[in-house]
Amino acid sequence: MSNEILSTLLPLAGWTDERTKELSITGGTDPILPTSFRIGESSAAALGALGLAISDLWETRTGRRQEVSVNTRRATASLRSGKYMQMDEAGVSTERNSVMGVYPTKDGRWSYLHCNFPNHRAAALSVLGVSEDRDAVTKAVAKWDALDLEEAIIEAKGAGGMVRTMEEWATHPQAAAIASLPLMEIVKVADSPPEPLPEGSRPLSGVRVLDLTRVLAGPTCARTLAEHGADVMKITAAHLPNIGYQEYDTGHGKLNAQLDLREDKNLETLRGLVRKTDMFSQGYRPGTLGGRGLSPEELAELRPGIVYISLCAFSHVGPWASRRGFDTVVQTVSGITSRQGDLFPGATPGPQFYPVSAIDYLTGYLMAFGGAVALKRRVHEGGSWLVRISLAQVGRWLLSHGEIPESDLKNVPDEFTPEEIANWSTVSETPMGKLGHLAPVLGLSETPPRWVRPSVPLGHHDPVWPERSK
Repeated sequence: MSNEILSTLLPLAGWTDERTKELSITGGTDPILPTSFRIGESSAAALGALGLAISDLWETRTGRRQEVSVNTRRATASLRSGKYMQMDEAGVSTERNSVMGVYPTKDGRWSYLHCNFPNHRAAALSVLGVSEDRDAVTKAVAKWDALDLEEAIIEAKGAGGMVRTMEEWATHPQAAAIASLPLMEIVKVADSPPEPLPEGSRPLSGVRVLDLTRVLAGPTCARTLAEHGADVMKITAAHLPNIGYQEYDTGHGKLNAQLDLREDKNLETLRGLVRKTDMFSQGYRPGTLGGRGLSPEELAELRPGIVYISLCAFSHVGPWASRRGFDTVVQTVSGITSRQGDLFPGATPGPQFYPVSAIDYLTGYLMAFGGAVALKRRVHEGGSWLVRISLAQVGRWLLSHGEIPESDLKNVPDEFTPEEIANWSTVSETPMGKLGHLAPVLGLSETPPRWVRPSVPLGHHDPVWPERSK
């Protein structure tokens, strides 16, 4: 099945099925963790496609291709890499906010409240008219119909949704809009001369990446580019909420600076960074950065030859194009949590989430794949390129692979062995302490992926590009 899933990705890069012969996939097949969805094989395919694109860039530098390999079990573990972190040999807490979760509603359905960020939590609580107390939230939600609550929370600039079945989502206007799109678009947005890769000893050496994303998917993309030699600078701001442990998880390999883009002087500083960058990755809702002069077309004028990677929740088309969303929200509205709850009931009744953040991490791997493909096109064809994808498109792609028969879902372990986790892990010296974490998954014969820079606190660096890495 892994090669079949890989085959769905090859056309995005203009490749034929012959490329599957260049990839070695080991480690068995799904189910690897308790879910009927093919999360492990999908992860192996996404990472494998990335590896082929990285090998192409290496061939561009050296004339040599690399042997590419990926282990499906290890790839699956990477879909919850935050779980396996230790700081100074102690576990890193990954606890969610206490009122975040799924609640029964008045009409016999379920509603999901996404409350990890303070602003989204405040929006939900204001709609419900209660304090931050789970019992109070439970009672308040029970007075609402699920769809009415969904609409009210979205109107209040919150995040969440009504739990739908897969059948209900299939007939939803937003699902139809997403179905009209490919999994990912890689399109030229402006002309410019061909541009060689910067000098260097790794596939992405000297390639500069600005990372204006948060949470998991976008930061995973930038982290993945860094492990192949890219110079990555994450840009955030003090007023933007974050989830601490996720910054440890996705911060490997990055410089980390802060710029409040509400201030003109900081916006101009960012423009200066853009002029000297190669790739720009952002995760704002459609049109948001365009209002600050940072659309793909505007950056292509500012920096001809830029690769612009754009992520959002529900795509740039359809009635939900501007809706806030996260991995868990997409799972909720698309029928995944409903199906997961049917097959793998939790400690409490109702819908259940994947045992991993599959949509987030898969999206990050696919963004990196698309960015690498676009970068090679810039070398040979020239031009500025847009790579565009959404969490909902990736969720749809994941569901399109079908489910594992229920008869094969008995006695599926919910964890990897300690020996496996130890073999897949490494230790980085960081300003916060000694961080134990999963190492990169992908196997490359000449340039094994690695991170040169450790995770650092937000705003640790000045917003200035250092010399390009070699």
